[in-house]
Amino acid sequence: MNTITDIRATTIPDSRGKPTLSVTVFAGDAQGSFSDPSGASTGSHEARELRDADGGEQIEIVHVERDIKPALLGMDVADQSGIDAKMIELDGTPDKSRLGGNALIGVSIAAAKAAAAARGMQTFEHLRTLADIAPSRRVPLLYMNYINGGKHAKSPLSFQEHLIVPETESVAESLAMASDIGAQLEKLISEKYCADTLTNMGDEGGYVIPENHPSAPFELLVHAIEKAGYTGRVNLATDVAASSFFENGTYTVGGEPCTAQRLAELHEYLAQHFPLLSIEDPFEEGSLEEFARLQKKLPLRIVGDDLTVTSAARILEAASAGAIRAVIIKPNQVGTLTETLEAMRVARENNIDCIVSHRSGETMDDFVADLAYAFGCFGLKSGAPRKPERVVKYKRLQAISTS
Repeated sequence: MNTITDIRATTIPDSRGKPTLSVTVFAGDAQGSFSDPSGASTGSHEARELRDADGGEQIEIVHVERDIKPALLGMDVADQSGIDAKMIELDGTPDKSRLGGNALIGVSIAAAKAAAAARGMQTFEHLRTLADIAPSRRVPLLYMNYINGGKHAKSPLSFQEHLIVPETESVAESLAMASDIGAQLEKLISEKYCADTLTNMGDEGGYVIPENHPSAPFELLVHAIEKAGYTGRVNLATDVAASSFFENGTYTVGGEPCTAQRLAELHEYLAQHFPLLSIEDPFEEGSLEEFARLQKKLPLRIVGDDLTVTSAARILEAASAGAIRAVIIKPNQVGTLTETLEAMRVARENNIDCIVSHRSGETMDDFVADLAYAFGCFGLKSGAPRKPERVVKYKRLQAISTS
C-alpha cells in the first residue's frame, strides 16, 4: 500500500492570467499534480469555487494544507472513493462551499495521478480500475471551438461556441483537418471583414467576428470546410449557453428580445441548414421541458451542461425526461473524481454520451484527455488548437490513443 505522505498547494496563472490552484499529492517516491481550470460561464448548481476578496486563491491553499491534508495523511493513495468521501465529509455542504470545490477537485485528481505513478501506470490505465463505464467510441471525437462568442469573447454573438467536429478516430488526422480548415477560415474572415479581425482571439482560442446573427459563424465554417475539401467529413456543433443571455424570463439574441418558442425555432432552422452534430444548453438551465421538446423534434444530440453540471442526479433526471442525448463532463463542476465517474456511469447506463470538456480558464494540465480516453467518451472538447493550453490536451489524447 502506498500511503499519502504530503499534500502541497500553490497558485499559478491560468490562461486568462487569473490565479488558480495547483495541488501536488505525494505518496512516498510517487507524486501527482493537478491544476484547476475555471469557467466563465457556469451553472448555478456547480460546486462552489472559493476565492479571496481580490480574486486570489490563498484561502484555498489554507483549506488544502490546514484542513484537508491532516485528514488524508496515511490514507492509501489508491483509495479514491475513500479519499473523496473523507473530503466530502470534511466539507459538509451540498455545494462544497465550506472548503471549496476548487480545493477538493485539486486534491482529488492529484491523488489519482499519484496513485497511477505509484502503480507504474499511465493515468488513463489507473482510471479504468476505478469504474466500469460503457464506452461510446474507441477514440473521442475532437470538439474544436473555432469561433467564440458569448462570455468567452468580446463579441456581439450570443451563442458561446461554434465548433468543428471531424469524423475520424485518428486524432492526428482530426488535427490536420482542423489546421486546413482553420487556414481557410482565416482567409475568409480576412476577406469578409479586415485583417485586424484576425488579431481578436476568444478565451478558447477561436476567432471573434463582428456579427450578431447566430447563423453567420456556421456559414463561415461550412464555407471553410468546403474550401479545405472536407465537406461531408466534418460536422458542426454549438454551445448556446442560453443561461448566459437569459434574464427576467426573456432571452436576448443578437441584441433583440427572444421568447423560448422563437429560440426553439432558431435551433430548428440551424439544424435544418447546417450539419450540426449537437446543440449544447439550447435553453436556460431551468428549462427541462423545453430541452425535452427540442430533443424530441431533432435527430441530433441535445447536450446538457449548465442543465446537468456533472451531477449523477441531474443527469438521471434529464435522461428520464428524454431531454438530452449527451452530457458535458467537467470534474470541477461536481468537486471530486469519484462523483465525476458516478455521473459518467449513470449517463452511459441511460444511453447518454459523455463529452469531456475543458473550461474557458485553463492550464497546461492534460488530465481531461486521459479521462476521455479511459472510458471511450463520445468527445473531448478543448477549444481551438491555437493556444498551448488547448493543444496540450489534444496532443495527450493523440499520444495515448496511438500507444
